[in-house]
Amino acid sequence: MEPVLEIRNLNVEYGLGDKAVRAVRDVNLTLHRGEVLGLAGESGSGKSTLAYGLTRLLAPPGVITGGEVIYHPEKSDPYDVLGLSDKALRAFRWAETAIVFQGAMNSLNPVHKISTQLTDVLKAHDPKMSEHSRNARAREMLKLVGIAADRMDAYPHQLSGGMRQRVMIGMALILQPQVVIMDEPTTALDVVMQRQILGQLIELRERLGFSVIFITHDLSLLVEFSNRIAIMYGGRIVEEAPANTIYRDALHPYSKGLLSSFPALRGPRRELAGIPGSPPDLAGMPSGCSFHPRCPKAFEPCSTHIPVLGRPDSPDGAARSVACWLHPTEQPVG
Repeated sequence: MEPVLEIRNLNVEYGLGDKAVRAVRDVNLTLHRGEVLGLAGESGSGKSTLAYGLTRLLAPPGVITGGEVIYHPEKSDPYDVLGLSDKALRAFRWAETAIVFQGAMNSLNPVHKISTQLTDVLKAHDPKMSEHSRNARAREMLKLVGIAADRMDAYPHQLSGGMRQRVMIGMALILQPQVVIMDEPTTALDVVMQRQILGQLIELRERLGFSVIFITHDLSLLVEFSNRIAIMYGGRIVEEAPANTIYRDALHPYSKGLLSSFPALRGPRRELAGIPGSPPDLAGMPSGCSFHPRCPKAFEPCSTHIPVLGRPDSPDGAARSVACWLHPTEQPVG
């Protein structure tokens, strides 16, 4: 499949000097054109930091200390997002890559109407566009995400939680970007609204052809709606595979722990099991594999050596990668 975004050896730290906290560590990940890539992990695993790092939206004291983010436009040569000037970066954001932020009520400005917030995006990227054209495009996007055009003059507090999230999705898609990053977009919604929003997102992706990075701590959602899933722990990718492969045959003990923490809707009943302990303190990471203090299958090398993300020696190894001493890898990823 053709890549649209390649993350190569990305490192992100908070702070400077000896007290800096490494929140993202040597991450390699590829998003292919037209696919949904799920990014899962507990809170504090580095998922949102990775998303804000690759779009250069990190708030101080966040600093990108290494790596590349290669974007592949449809009709021109690829380039490194981390090397863009401020002017080029402003043009890149929203037009090529957009974000649906976590918590729509916190993302929408409460004192401006929905119409103003939608048309501001168009005004910033296409100043020559007429007011009539901007309003027409805004109405078109609201209709596309299932909101009546007469809600254009509503304020955010006059909309339900699901409608506000739909407005955020419409705002992200208004310039027809190639990549949409969704940072836990359904966390504050009930399960019925979650399914409606995600079903609509998949329908829009099939119609418009954009790619999605879908970030969540709810692995059950990713299994249903993603093409591939990457699991993060302690700032690293510990496993990546097609969604069905992760669900049926996860290799990393952390992935298995996440899968065991939610009930199956079909098949025989099984006992739910959580993951003991807490995620690691990024300011004082354990030696070796960062999961070994919580891992039920840890053995000698786990506490002293960091496993490298690579292709496992298995029949489907070419389509997946894992960083675990239980599964020797033939070649590293990246």
